[in-house]
Amino acid sequence: MDTETLIARAQAAHARCIDNNTLEDWPEFFTEKCLYKITTLENFTLGLPAGLMHAFSRAMLIDRITALRQANIYEKQLYRHIVGLPAVLGTEAGGLVRSETSFLVVRVLREGQTDIFATGRYMDLWELSGERPLLAERVVVCDSSRIDTQLALPL
Repeated sequence: MDTETLIARAQAAHARCIDNNTLEDWPEFFTEKCLYKITTLENFTLGLPAGLMHAFSRAMLIDRITALRQANIYEKQLYRHIVGLPAVLGTEAGGLVRSETSFLVVRVLREGQTDIFATGRYMDLWELSGERPLLAERVVVCDSSRIDTQLALPL
C-alpha cells in the first residue's frame, strides 16, 4: 500500500475514534514519545510556540482523556470530522514521513445545535515502520484565532 493511502486510512480511523466517542483509544494513534499541539494559524505562521493545548507523550494524552471522563465539566457534545486527503510533504531521518491534511470539525451540542467548530490542517509526522502508522507529531493548526473556550475533545 502506498504512503498516501496508509496515512489517509490512519486519518479516517483517527477521526472515527473521536467522532464515535471512543476517546480511550485515541492515545493509541500516537508513539510513546510524541507531540500533540493545537495552535492558531497566526502562531504557526510566525513560529510562535504558544498553543491552546500541548502534550509531549502518550501518557499525557491518556491523562487528558482521563480528565475529560472523570474531572472536567463541560457541555455534552460530539464532533464530526471531515478530513481531506493527505499531502505527503517529505521523508525525514528514520523513515518518518511529514504530511499535511485539511480538516473541518462540526460540533453538535446536546440540544442538537450544530456549528462549524474548527477548520484547519493537521501538520503531522508519521512513523510508518510498525504494524500501522503512528503519529510522532500532530500540530493542529486552526484557521481562526477565535477558538471556542469549550475546546474539550481532541481535534
